[in-house]
Amino acid sequence: MTLEESYGENGSSITAPVSTATPVQAGRVVDALFVAIRKAGHQPSVLAFKRKAPIRLGEAEGVRLALVLFTTQPIAKHERVRALVAGINAMSVEETYYWYSKCMGLDGNRARKALRTLLAD
Repeated sequence: MTLEESYGENGSSITAPVSTATPVQAGRVVDALFVAIRKAGHQPSVLAFKRKAPIRLGEAEGVRLALVLFTTQPIAKHERVRALVAGINAMSVEETYYWYSKCMGLDGNRARKALRTLLAD
């Protein structure tokens, strides 16, 4: 699964990859994935292994899902993954945008580690 940002309108949009999740990681955060899909107005059944067409998410849903992917990527313990997802879900929209900008910036790896420490400790 690949999460991408798109810039522009339908006819002339540019996309940039944000995060890629392995099948194992996507399975660990499938609940957050379903929430993002539902909030974007889609049925969870649009997710399929053979799907090639992108699924469009709203900006806020995409930012929240990106944070979930960023923070859970190196984590293997299911309890810690659940704690991270719950912490991100408890954030306001403004907080998610703040952390997203930090995690995408020059010191993105440091910000991701700081977010993991803040939410899971």
